[in-house]
Amino acid sequence: MLDLAVLGAAYVLSQFYRSFLAVLVPALKSDLGATDSALSVAAGAFFVIFALSQFGVGVALDRYGPRRTASSLLLLAGGGGAILFALASKPFMIVIAMGLLGLGCAPVLMATTVLFARRFDPARLALLLGVFIGVGSAGNIVGTTPLALAAEAYGWRQVMGGLAAVTVATAILTFVLVRDPPRLSGSSPSDGFLGTLRLLRIKALWPVLLMAAVVYSPAANIRGLWAGPYLAERFEADAVLIGHVTLAMAIAMVIGSIAYGPLDTLFRTRKWVVFGGNLAVLAALLALIVLPGVSLLTTLVLFVTVGLFGAAYGVVMAHGRAFVPVELTGRGVTLINFFSIGGAGVFQWLSGGIAAAAPADIRYETVFGFYAFILAVGLSIYLFARDAGPRKG
Repeated sequence: MLDLAVLGAAYVLSQFYRSFLAVLVPALKSDLGATDSALSVAAGAFFVIFALSQFGVGVALDRYGPRRTASSLLLLAGGGGAILFALASKPFMIVIAMGLLGLGCAPVLMATTVLFARRFDPARLALLLGVFIGVGSAGNIVGTTPLALAAEAYGWRQVMGGLAAVTVATAILTFVLVRDPPRLSGSSPSDGFLGTLRLLRIKALWPVLLMAAVVYSPAANIRGLWAGPYLAERFEADAVLIGHVTLAMAIAMVIGSIAYGPLDTLFRTRKWVVFGGNLAVLAALLALIVLPGVSLLTTLVLFVTVGLFGAAYGVVMAHGRAFVPVELTGRGVTLINFFSIGGAGVFQWLSGGIAAAAPADIRYETVFGFYAFILAVGLSIYLFARDAGPRKG
């Protein structure tokens, strides 16, 4: 279990790096002259590189195992990206650093998912992932008020330098402590990307993959970027107040991830757990659109609702994993993750262009409307998904 603990620490870093940018928005604008569009590209770079790397990560997990795959990428790309961020003097360097961080964090959750799938009862996968994601989402919490206070006290460059050292140390511990599962007899990791093509021929996966593409985006993108400029412009919030609000949203995402875990077992369905929860996310997004003049407290409640009910990733992963052959576990979970993280990255980039093109007085309502639209489309397609309740085996 020690290997799962160190992977948990690595996942805390992964959650931190995908969401910390919102708190540093004022400092990066002031020190580097970064614009909202540039920061949107930087935030999206993490998700897009993270997503594109999933195909290679999936092959590597099946061929080389979780230990070497996770430790090498976290060390070289994760540590390198954090160092570059700390040394950045231009906005484009932040974009490159975020891309490297995405690559470094790409194998962490997937390595853990492979270990869960191989070591434990399949009926417990959603629960295990929910708890792991919830605990790992402490990184979301660290990236809010604690980061804002640390950056204010020591400077954001010094803080990022310290995080680079922590990332390198975690990667080394991952290499030393993680134990790979035994290779399955009859598995064929040598077929590389052909295994992914086999998965794409499983039609039951298609609507789950499309739901995966939208289930994570609203909470991740609003928490990771849009909450910062929205609060700064509409409520004249400083970094510390932004940190407090995003802290509340991050805590909601932790609670949501853990709470979603046992619901598939309780209700004997995964599809309707995901569908019902994300209707609440859609309602909150619509409220942000039609109630633009609400108070800070109401805005906080709506952001928390998006975070709490938008944390269904673990159940979506378990739903898709139910259709994946066991010998393709690594490639299966990374394919689902590609759609989830890739969707978050692409939609983050698109939202930046949408915000830039929208009239200034409704810029953020337009962004929230965009997320409401893609979620509504995803839910409509997910209605046709074949359910896969938890079962032993």
